[in-house]
Amino acid sequence: MNVYYDDEVDALYLKLSDITPDGVVELSEGINLDTTNNGKLAGIEILDASQKMDISTILSYSLELNHSLTTQAA
Repeated sequence: MNVYYDDEVDALYLKLSDITPDGVVELSEGINLDTTNNGKLAGIEILDASQKMDISTILSYSLELNHSLTTQAA
């Protein structure tokens, strides 16, 4: 996953894969999911990001994995 923030337009993009998206699903105003025709998630776009979240959190994060969920998916 890659995280991009453009402070000139206040947009945050979470690139979840190298898949080229085919379409967009708008979750709510300014929050969009980039998807493929077969339903895979390619990225998440957040417009007016600083109004929707604390932008400083994109510089540091923690990742918690639920082991029981990861073994069930395998």
